[in-house]
Amino acid sequence: MSGNSNIIEYIKKTPKTELHLHIEGTLEPNLMFELARKNKISIPYKSIEEVKSAYNFNNLDSFLNIYYQGTKVLITEQDFFDLTWAYVLKCKKDNIVHTEIFFDPQAHVDRGIDFNTVINGIFKALKKAKDEFNITSNIIMCFLRHLDEDSGFKILDKALNHKDKIIGVGLDSSEIGNPPKKFERLFKKAIEEGFLTVAHAGEEGPTEYIWEAINLLKVKRIDHGVQCLKDEKLVEKLKQIQIPLTVCPLSNVKLCVFNKLEKHNLKEILKKGLMVMVNSDDPAYFGGYLNDNLIKIQSALNLNMNEVKTLLINSFKSSFLSENEKNNWISKL
Repeated sequence: MSGNSNIIEYIKKTPKTELHLHIEGTLEPNLMFELARKNKISIPYKSIEEVKSAYNFNNLDSFLNIYYQGTKVLITEQDFFDLTWAYVLKCKKDNIVHTEIFFDPQAHVDRGIDFNTVINGIFKALKKAKDEFNITSNIIMCFLRHLDEDSGFKILDKALNHKDKIIGVGLDSSEIGNPPKKFERLFKKAIEEGFLTVAHAGEEGPTEYIWEAINLLKVKRIDHGVQCLKDEKLVEKLKQIQIPLTVCPLSNVKLCVFNKLEKHNLKEILKKGLMVMVNSDDPAYFGGYLNDNLIKIQSALNLNMNEVKTLLINSFKSSFLSENEKNNWISKL
């Protein structure tokens, strides 16, 4: 048992980075109620307990329905600042020294919120995080894959004025039936404009979605990717090119990708030499931030100290930090 408690202490105290985090997915029920009251927005819950009891999902779409309900309370730049700052405080608590966060502008612009309101609120909170706690960050704008490519082009145009704030673009929302190839032209344009690319693939969707994300969208990282083990050729490819898989264990269980943590394939992915690491995804909805994910998956899969260290080193290696910054943090592990 002492070995396990040593590992837990190590997880808590060591510097770490998070690469798969939706800022809208950090909206805790108490802040949701506070903003709903302030902005006079009606939400279908009467209490924090009622919100939490609604967080029983049977797949990705059942979660997204509630997720988009929650985003409706975000109206002003201050709301986006407060949302992001609340996450920054979790970073400080979990010893996250660098974070790369997703945001979903289409979910806000389509309900009449100005793009500048969203990005400026998020950016100002992250700037304050750097100034006050020396937490560094990057922002990645995600396209909602259930919408059409034209909608993506419109939002990409708005992002061009904020290249100083947005490092890359991603792809999220309902995976099944919305393959990466649907957005090939959009990602090509984003790359031409200088954005890095990542994409959710192989969470619920088939392994060909991972192939498409690599070959057509030219991604630097695959978000989730847990279905990869169903395709031996894909595993070989992922091992060869060391493309990162940003896995989110508690999310995978909450959305029924695996029926319990003990059945998660993270350890197997690690053993096959793939560039995998742990993240929290939408922690307000899935029951845990980064340290919770690491501690619970360590216990469920009985990961040893070397395996935990590898996950943390992989996170830094897979980040969009400079090589110098990566090596500096890795040396501290």
